[in-house]
Amino acid sequence: MEVSTWFCNNNQYPSSAYYEDSNSEKQSTTSTTYEENSSCSIDTFVISPNSHSNCIATFKTLTPQISHLTIHNNILYAASLNEITAFDLNTYELIDTFTSSFGLVKSIAFTKEKIFTAHQDCKIRIWQLKTKTEKHHLVSTLPTLKDRIRRGISPKNYVQIRRHKQKLWIEHADTVSGLAVNDGLMYSVSWDKNLKIWKMTDFSCLESVLGHVDAINAVVVSPDGVVYTASADGEIKVWQREKNKHSLVATLKKHKSSVNALALNKDGTILFSGGCDQKILVWGRRKCDDYMLATWSLKGHKGAILCLIYFDGVLISGSSDRSVRIWEKISNKECGYFCSIVLEGNCKPVKSVTAAWDDDENGNNNNNNGVLSVFSGSLDGEIRVWRVIVSNVILEFIESWI
Repeated sequence: MEVSTWFCNNNQYPSSAYYEDSNSEKQSTTSTTYEENSSCSIDTFVISPNSHSNCIATFKTLTPQISHLTIHNNILYAASLNEITAFDLNTYELIDTFTSSFGLVKSIAFTKEKIFTAHQDCKIRIWQLKTKTEKHHLVSTLPTLKDRIRRGISPKNYVQIRRHKQKLWIEHADTVSGLAVNDGLMYSVSWDKNLKIWKMTDFSCLESVLGHVDAINAVVVSPDGVVYTASADGEIKVWQREKNKHSLVATLKKHKSSVNALALNKDGTILFSGGCDQKILVWGRRKCDDYMLATWSLKGHKGAILCLIYFDGVLISGSSDRSVRIWEKISNKECGYFCSIVLEGNCKPVKSVTAAWDDDENGNNNNNNGVLSVFSGSLDGEIRVWRVIVSNVILEFIESWI
């Protein structure tokens, strides 16, 4: 597959251009709305980001519809249709392409040695990570043949999915829309409304839970094993594992329409959710009982929220309005988040975003230099690379407006 790379601007941080493709709007207007349980609020305010962002490169693949972007071992993985393309983050060069014969790729997850991909054909596929001598190659498909044979003997292992059709309970009956891995377990969700739990040692299916009354769009899991699922029914459900079984402990109802994306902070105490109502809700755990409360509603996008990631203190969102927004927590205050930068230039809705810190002067990949590379993938098959400055200077500037 051919990949063309071009540079949007020779200057890393131009002083006159904020958006790579448009000079029509130089300012970002956002509102952070207080929902409940907070002692302060933020009014709508306007900021002038000036030179804090710049598009530095664009990848145009031959296959459209970027559905998922993620970074692992300094490699950018891009899923489009049934193909996964791997780029070296140091050079942006194509290093491998691997393809599933059936089923569009919807989500990607990793362990130390394996890649897991969720597909529209109801399957989960396992790939061996690329080594110095071998390329990525298919290892197995879930549920495994061994698991299907073992379960298929007993009629009680079959469930009715349509009027005249049955499937094993270990099989998804519709598009597998999301994957999450934690502590030796993998969680998969599907448009068939089910959450399934898989054991990583032998890839067997341990459990299947009917989670929602409509399609499930996303799943995330916290370090302590709490699982969150988001659905087209407008609800987020919270699951905990007790005695090797996952049970429903809470249902979060604040979105007015389909919930499309979820993200967690590093310790799992803050949950972010985005939906078709154009809002990003910020949920915080209560100390008394660990129950999640919606504390903030982040507004600014003019279309459905399609993707979210939380990366080292920075929330990044992509939308059907073709923009990417960078949200930061206001330092030294508990008054929520502000949109520091808006990235515009994608020609189609932004379906996935990911990010990585640029190397500092010592060659270390961390946030010491405050320069973040943001990757946005849109439904026209284009990946844009944005260089964003995230620093205390911006935070101090914003605080002066409040």
